[in-house]
Amino acid sequence: MSDTRDLFAGVPRSEFSTPGTSRGLLDVIRWHYLLRLLVRTGVTTRYRNSLLGWTWSYVRPAAQFVVFWVVLGLFLALERGIPNYAVYLFSGIVIINLFTEAFKNATTSIVGNAALVRKVYLPRQLFGVSAVIVAFVHFLPQVVLLLVVCIVMGWITQVSLLGIAAIFAAVIIVMLLAFGLGLFFGALNVRYRDAENIVELLLLLVTWASPVLYFWTMVADVLPGWLTEVYMLNPITQAVELFHFAFWRPVTAGSASLADLPVPPGLAMNSALAFVVCLSTILIGQFVFRRLEGRFAQDL
Repeated sequence: MSDTRDLFAGVPRSEFSTPGTSRGLLDVIRWHYLLRLLVRTGVTTRYRNSLLGWTWSYVRPAAQFVVFWVVLGLFLALERGIPNYAVYLFSGIVIINLFTEAFKNATTSIVGNAALVRKVYLPRQLFGVSAVIVAFVHFLPQVVLLLVVCIVMGWITQVSLLGIAAIFAAVIIVMLLAFGLGLFFGALNVRYRDAENIVELLLLLVTWASPVLYFWTMVADVLPGWLTEVYMLNPITQAVELFHFAFWRPVTAGSASLADLPVPPGLAMNSALAFVVCLSTILIGQFVFRRLEGRFAQDL
């Protein structure tokens, strides 16, 4: 019987890889079949044994919309200063919900899959990527509902190619930012479970720290110029304003008061800078993730 070592005698050592080593995000592409499985599992098990099923994808944003619209739109009379306030409000809530779910799920993705992490080797970044994609799948019914409402209000006759591009840009910005932050806090959450509580606090502030419930000029009227610039460079602020530009402005085109509600200056440039911020966040998150992932199995 021949020695099996002879079969590999001519294979260069560079062709072998050390078991358990990771090439980071490149492995997500190599293990794409496992990524599809994780996404399918996350989507199908979300509403398992639920009477309403996918209807819950509409219930949460609808409840948020009603509460904010009644309190801010009616009680605080913001509806008087912003025409079509319902569309303005709902378009902001939809994109914020995408970020909230993607960020939260990515943060808990490693701890939530502790059994797999402890027993077998696989690229751990897969869990964060799949969490963001699952959040995007659950975001689609909400944006479809928003689109239907806008079409009924005449959106289709006013929308432009820039508006369509703004939708895609906003979604990409939010998903990249959620993934980068999810890598960072997801890795910390394995060692220090306080990270999950910090994320919960951050998510409480997201809706109020972006022009979802109010118009951006209200911030400019209160804050100094340089601080307003910092506020506008927030990627979430840019994503919300891009959704307003894509959905709210076309259906409000005929309003006389729209001239008093200008587009944020430098929206295109600030959106490009937001992409840079998101990519930087991913690099930092990946660095921290790679530094800590060697102890994931022990810490879990």
